[in-house]
Amino acid sequence: MSMSKKSKQCQLQHKYLCKPRITPQVLKKGMKVKDLVDEYSRSGAFNAGRLAEACKLYSHMIDEGATIGLTLSGAMTPTGMGGVLIALLENGFVDFIISTGANLYHDLHFALDLPIHQGDFRVDDTKLYEAGIERIYDIFITDELLFKTDKFIQDVAKKNSLAQPVSTADFHYMLGKAVLSDTPSPQLSFVAQAARYDVPVFVSSPGDSSIGMNLSYLKIKDKGITIDTDLDVLQTTAIVFSGEKNGVVSIGGGSPKNFYMQTQPTLAQILDIHKGGHDYFIQITTDAPQWGGLSGATPTEAISWGKIRSEEVKNHVVVYSDATIAMPIIAGYVMSEKKSRKKKYLYKHLPAYMTELKNHVK
Repeated sequence: MSMSKKSKQCQLQHKYLCKPRITPQVLKKGMKVKDLVDEYSRSGAFNAGRLAEACKLYSHMIDEGATIGLTLSGAMTPTGMGGVLIALLENGFVDFIISTGANLYHDLHFALDLPIHQGDFRVDDTKLYEAGIERIYDIFITDELLFKTDKFIQDVAKKNSLAQPVSTADFHYMLGKAVLSDTPSPQLSFVAQAARYDVPVFVSSPGDSSIGMNLSYLKIKDKGITIDTDLDVLQTTAIVFSGEKNGVVSIGGGSPKNFYMQTQPTLAQILDIHKGGHDYFIQITTDAPQWGGLSGATPTEAISWGKIRSEEVKNHVVVYSDATIAMPIIAGYVMSEKKSRKKKYLYKHLPAYMTELKNHVK
């Protein structure tokens, strides 16, 4: 090999072989979540390595004081993940949430003390139907549970009936306050704790859930509340506009992920306010990019839309994993590593943020 070729090879090796060597992982008795993640960081590859990167990046977002959004899709709350979200809310590690309506609906069961049971996916679903049991993979819920939750939502909407349309964040704040005051176990509901800490909770497709179905039922009876999704677009955009730095932890993908990501194109493409894209991006997903769907779309693809800053590639990570496995580890890591930070109480600031955004629109 010539000296010039050898020199170039050495330069390239120095560039690409700069991270630590992989060695057999060391597991010890009494290891904590932090210890396991540090071991992944020291010696992990594949998605163990990405999980460690996500933990470190989330910690960095907290240190930087970023406005942190969390998006939630899939059937996460029936698995008990609401407890993870509550812990993050209590510590000031999530500032606003964008979710599917189903996750909010199933969250209410816990506050109402309506039991969700471990089940089995190897069952005869016809028999479950005859028994009045609904299945979410290996989780069982009952017709009675659904009916009681429906009634609670309808009662809240009737009591808070308004002439003017509201955003989903407004409605879910009302709902959360009702859970806090009128249910036996509000401490088990992330919707309630979000209301307690003025954390806005948006639903990107409010008609696509049992909450939307119940509001529609009241509408046909000329009662209840009307949701204005345009307000959701503006309020989420105003939150991102007001933040010096912005980042997201996206659990799953789908509509909630896009609803967060579209805030930057709304600013730049529609409102002619160029903020430059989001600063931080963490996603936990089981979807692959080659099918072209949003859930599997990579952060580098988002750069082409102006959704993520092109210079911040080091601040993007996708963990290809079941979120019920990965998210508790990520949350456990940041809770063990970071002190609680001052809460932003974004919900009570929404009117001011909206005014600020309006004043910048040409």
